[in-house]
Amino acid sequence: MGELKVKDKDIVVPGDELADGMDFLPAGGAFREGDKIIASQVGVISVNGRLIKLVPLNAKYTPKKGDMVIGKVAAITNNGWFVDIGYSNEAFIPLRDGSMEYIPKGADLVQYYDYNDYVVADITRVSKDKEIDLSMKGPGLRKLSEGRIIKVNSAKVPRIIGKQGSMISMIKQMTDCRVIVGQNGYVWIYGVDPVKELVAVDAIKRIEERAHIHGLTDEIKTYLENKVGVKNAVQQTI
Repeated sequence: MGELKVKDKDIVVPGDELADGMDFLPAGGAFREGDKIIASQVGVISVNGRLIKLVPLNAKYTPKKGDMVIGKVAAITNNGWFVDIGYSNEAFIPLRDGSMEYIPKGADLVQYYDYNDYVVADITRVSKDKEIDLSMKGPGLRKLSEGRIIKVNSAKVPRIIGKQGSMISMIKQMTDCRVIVGQNGYVWIYGVDPVKELVAVDAIKRIEERAHIHGLTDEIKTYLENKVGVKNAVQQTI
């Protein structure tokens, strides 16, 4: 019978033994060596049934089709906009995907998105050469004209969002802030109350730093209650 040598959310380093026996299956960041499953990198353990996976602590963002990202307009051509999404290659918004409205050729594209504007966009294509196309056609895809942008490790994005959006929903409800989390690790935060906006920023940074610990949701809830003075805010809004 197989033996699990680690617990969910444990931090491991390359060479650590994660399990013994054939009852468990290695996934990303882990490999089988004989009857043993071994860690190949530094990361946080994720145990899902028989599957043992490693979530890297400091992974670089790899663009994927369907990702929603936040980026900054870096260049403008006659055919669209180049956007810095924190990857080695800039992404491109073609004219045809620049807006839900028709954009005629020869239009002044600065009227839509100017240099250094931040936008929320969907990745529609990633070529073999890592050319990336973006689209602004879809719900919530737009220019971000208010609020602030912070950068987090993209590997921590799932923890910041939480299961079925639970963590980020709690932050929104308890701080009265609007928050958008890009898969590339850029987060947009806007609150009418600047103090609560800072609390939301601090909460997200706290999640990034403590993503590996057990009971993080309860810890963040208590942290928010202490900062904004709201008890049971989440339950009251349901």
